[in-house]
Amino acid sequence: MNLSDFEKTNYSGLYVSKAIHPEYGRKYIARFQFDKKRYVKVLGYTKKDNLTKRKALDLMNVFKDSIVLKSEEKSEKVVENKVLKKDNEKINQLTQENEMLREILGNFEELNQDVLKDGIQKIYDLEELKPYQIELIKLQNWLEKENKRMIILFEGRDASGKGGAIRRITRYMNNKHYRVVALGKPTETQKNQWFLQRYITHFPTGGEIVLFDRSWYNRAMVEPIFGFCTKEEHEIFMEDIVNFEQDLVRQGMVLIKLYFSVSKEEQKRRFDRRIEDPLRQWKFSEVDMQAQDLWDEFSEKKYEMLRRTTSRSAPWHIVRSDDKHKARLEAMKIILNSVDYDGRNYSLNFEANENINISVQKELLQMRKSKNY
Repeated sequence: MNLSDFEKTNYSGLYVSKAIHPEYGRKYIARFQFDKKRYVKVLGYTKKDNLTKRKALDLMNVFKDSIVLKSEEKSEKVVENKVLKKDNEKINQLTQENEMLREILGNFEELNQDVLKDGIQKIYDLEELKPYQIELIKLQNWLEKENKRMIILFEGRDASGKGGAIRRITRYMNNKHYRVVALGKPTETQKNQWFLQRYITHFPTGGEIVLFDRSWYNRAMVEPIFGFCTKEEHEIFMEDIVNFEQDLVRQGMVLIKLYFSVSKEEQKRRFDRRIEDPLRQWKFSEVDMQAQDLWDEFSEKKYEMLRRTTSRSAPWHIVRSDDKHKARLEAMKIILNSVDYDGRNYSLNFEANENINISVQKELLQMRKSKNY
């Protein structure tokens, strides 16, 4: 069909033949473009089909509408297919994830959901600690190479998380070059010795770390409250300990003092768990039973200890320990920031979390307002 044989009408897209067929008359055609495609359709003849321009225009519009409708239906089908494909991909992905999780978790439906969530969270927590545990190994290697000695004191109320922190800190360390010291009641011989003597016998040699799970600061808090020392012995200790620690630091000892600060409510929750859980009942002692009743007395001694025994050479680092994982992470940061060891991974975040790693001044201010810690 040659368009030169047709002439435009006064309606866009409607054409009529120049020549007149003796039997059929003039021929009307529709010619237009839609969605980047060109469409041509013979509408009919003036004589054969009694086609007027008005009727031809109506036929052309019907044809146009059918093309648009088909295109829309096609577009909708394409969109529907895309959505269906996307849905199928999502279903397949979820199915694969579900199969993988079931393979990993096993018969998880039989487990208490809280226990399951707690267990999964512990995995994430352990993974977060690993880069810092690697740094602790580097620190340990540096101490050995430089023949340096390090003491880390872990203090805090009962159930404040000291033991758990020590286990995470030492988990991957070389056990030939660190020791954990947790002294029990002094013997009769030790009672008649200089108070610090039984601690000094456990001090590190060159290249070694000693972690004290409770330390000589028993005399600052526990002993005076339970009557294990006299007021005079307590006061002598408070007056002398700062100088003792300054002498240690002057002689090259790296001394780190960590105080794990647990709230009264969280301590009670942990005690209750120890009582109820057969796996933890061994942790609960007669002293623990009195800890809540003697909370205010411990708070007074804690306040005095922090105020009088923190110093520039041996400051206290307060670690809020209601969240055990965050407390452990901050304790690691404090230890790692204590010396400039070789090979530090500067891509890690060594900045203190100020909601967990609290300055002594801030802790004392908080304690003046409330004895909750």
